[in-house]
Amino acid sequence: MSSFTRLLRDNRNYRFTWSGQVVSEVGDHFNNIAVMSLAMEHASAGLVVTGVFLARAVAMLIAGPIAGVLLDRLNRKQVMIASDLVRAVVAVGFIAALTYKDDWILYVLSALLMFASPFFTSGRASILPGIATPAELHTANTMTQTTSWASLTLGAFLGAVGVQAGYTVAFGFNALSFVISALCISQLRRPEGFRAVGAEHKHKTTGMVQYREGLVYMKDTPLVAGIAVVSAGWASGGGAAQILFSLFGEKVFHAGPAGIGIIWGCAGAGLLLGGGIGYRLGKRLSFEQYKRTIAIVYVIHGGAYVLFSQMPTVAWACVFIALSRAAVAISSVLNFSQLLHHVEDRYRGRVFATLESITWSTMMLSMMAAGAASTRYSPRTIGLWSGVISSMTAVVWTWMNWRGKLPEPPLVEVEEDEE
Repeated sequence: MSSFTRLLRDNRNYRFTWSGQVVSEVGDHFNNIAVMSLAMEHASAGLVVTGVFLARAVAMLIAGPIAGVLLDRLNRKQVMIASDLVRAVVAVGFIAALTYKDDWILYVLSALLMFASPFFTSGRASILPGIATPAELHTANTMTQTTSWASLTLGAFLGAVGVQAGYTVAFGFNALSFVISALCISQLRRPEGFRAVGAEHKHKTTGMVQYREGLVYMKDTPLVAGIAVVSAGWASGGGAAQILFSLFGEKVFHAGPAGIGIIWGCAGAGLLLGGGIGYRLGKRLSFEQYKRTIAIVYVIHGGAYVLFSQMPTVAWACVFIALSRAAVAISSVLNFSQLLHHVEDRYRGRVFATLESITWSTMMLSMMAAGAASTRYSPRTIGLWSGVISSMTAVVWTWMNWRGKLPEPPLVEVEEDEE
């Protein structure tokens, strides 16, 4: 029996958390496909799509500080349930956009959905060390991330099918998925509860003071600061992929929807492969080996992305996009595992919410830039520069490590060996 199967069988809390994740993330992609399809029906489709991305980016920037503070102040389980229920209501609200064609409805609802997201996703990351034993934590982290990547692939496919059945079906399923997720999270049980260590004392300070304390903690913990920097660096080029996959399938390889699906499918396969490699590496690498590995995989990611953008056939393009995504997955699994083992419980909500806010808002801006650039430059040129920008994260990370700016923080818990 694999460690992943054993984790689901033996750990009740993780089993419910994972089940809620699967349903809600597949529902998310139903919404994404439906919103983008709906936006494309507007007269000024390009402007509407850009507006949706901008609304999401601004919402994520605003939500990060608030979500982080509340997750470190309140019962994280209750915050996650509230996030699911709010998102269910917002998802139903999208049905109104089918009757009222005003662009602002899509912008507002997209922003609200993105705003509510980190209260759940960062909460899930914050409680993971509390619902998984030290021996299970690396497995739980890998499974959580690979599930997100599998949901992306499955959700994109099912979302396209759902849109064919009607927008109401797609948005209705999205709302239902959040309700099911909330029911799953409500089943979590833990004698210590789901408040951060010392949360009862945090009401004595204002939320802004508490958020600044979190930023100071991130700045004063070099590993966390380093991961934040390279996450933003990767997202500055990586976000463009969301636009480029469609452009390459349609305009470069002239393969139509099938070409887009093949590229997305190979990217998803690469993520799953990289997740498995990251899982195995994470159990064996020392901290110094981990840092060197991160530099190597960022070089591979950026280089493979550049090669993807220049390949003459869709088959070769798929090989290199799979390699690029595999490298991204390895770095993600390893970086996140380090955060789970080293970030103090009282700061987890703020750290994970801030990192998520930085990454996703940067990705959204990268998507907007790629979309705007596509009106003047070829997809191959945009892809080349996106790969170069993403690979620069390896330079920054290597320089920080060479200057001794990435020492290992104290472990939060004593780790046990995994079978």
